Amino acid sequence: MPTATTVYAVSELTEILRALVEDALPSVWVEGEISNLSKPSSGHWYFTLKDGRAQMRCVMFRNRNFLVRPLPRDGDQVRVRAQPSVYTARGDLQLICEAMEPAGQGALLLAYEKLKARLQAEGLFDAGIKRPIPPVPRAIGLITSATGAAVQDVLTALARRFPLTTVYLHPVPVQGAEAAPAIVKALQKLPALAPVDVVLLVRGGGSLEDLWAFNEEAVARAIRACAKPVICGVGHEVDFTIADFAADLRAPTPTAAAELASPNVADWEQRLDVAERRIELSLGQQQNARRDRLRQLEHRLRQLHPGRRLQERAQRLDELELRLSQRQRQLVASLHERLRGHRARLAALRLDAHLLRLEDRRHGLELRLHQSIRGALQAPSERLASLDALLSSLNPQAVLGRGYAIARDRNGEILRSPDGVKLNDEVELQLAEGSVQLTRLR
Repeated sequence: MPTATTVYAVSELTEILRALVEDALPSVWVEGEISNLSKPSSGHWYFTLKDGRAQMRCVMFRNRNFLVRPLPRDGDQVRVRAQPSVYTARGDLQLICEAMEPAGQGALLLAYEKLKARLQAEGLFDAGIKRPIPPVPRAIGLITSATGAAVQDVLTALARRFPLTTVYLHPVPVQGAEAAPAIVKALQKLPALAPVDVVLLVRGGGSLEDLWAFNEEAVARAIRACAKPVICGVGHEVDFTIADFAADLRAPTPTAAAELASPNVADWEQRLDVAERRIELSLGQQQNARRDRLRQLEHRLRQLHPGRRLQERAQRLDELELRLSQRQRQLVASLHERLRGHRARLAALRLDAHLLRLEDRRHGLELRLHQSIRGALQAPSERLASLDALLSSLNPQAVLGRGYAIARDRNGEILRSPDGVKLNDEVELQLAEGSVQLTRLR
């Protein structure tokens, strides 16, 4: 807590004051007259806002003032939204402005928005009721101030782009209480007084109050009731009026309105130059094509001439005669060659020698046949003897003849072990000659 003996540096005290002011007062709207307006190269604005009893320094930094339209001037009555603060370097109370608009503009804007919403809901701005702009107007009606810059801008643009058209000027006031009724009357009378194809309703830029005549409902309805299409070019690009929405076509500036209403003769000339070059090129190509076709026809005519065809037939006949002569010579030579070959083979053939060779061959084949038959019979005989010996060796009688016997039980089954014979069982022994009955006693 500061005491009566606390001593502050000036900078400390100004910082305390700034904090107190900014904490105590939020952003506020302040209305007054601009004076001492300064716009240095930094882009910031410095000015004084005053009324009949007081004044206050103000600053509006570049990042805030670039959206302000129209640009303020000394003497303008404005309304600003600002943060009260203290400029510590001088200890001055100041307003740091965040937004600015002309005084009274708030009410005008509210009226503008209400009228715009009502007419839009009514369908007065619908795209479906917009009339097309004639591409080549014979005459253009112009409604604007006779002394303003807009009329000169429009006339200059039309003279440059389309000097063939006629311009009918209907001068009217474009600002003040008399402006709206005069504009309505001009929209009603001009199409009847002059043979215009399109009407331009234009004026230069200004504040919302300056442009208010173009925000009147009567003007919007007169635009839609006008006998000819209306192009509206009021203010600058950022300015939008009720008349802009009601018009058949909106232009951002008066000069743009003139450009939208008229074709550009320079474009026509350029298109004509292009068309001329294309025609020349096409004619040249057609001429070259016909020249080539003529050469082709002349060549075909020479080819189809009877004398030329007779020459070709004679040449073909000579070629065939030459080929026939060559073929005859080749055929005679071939026959001679074949005849010599036959004679040589016939001389080489001797019948007696051939018969001897055949006899020798028959004798050899007969000998080979006998040998083959003997070989074929010898092999089965040897195989039969071998099988007979094998069969004899496997005959049981041959085994019994060597002193062996076959023991059988009373059922006639061959015994292979004494375990199969019980006490008092009879056993039959088959010998080489006859058999013997035996009984097991132990």
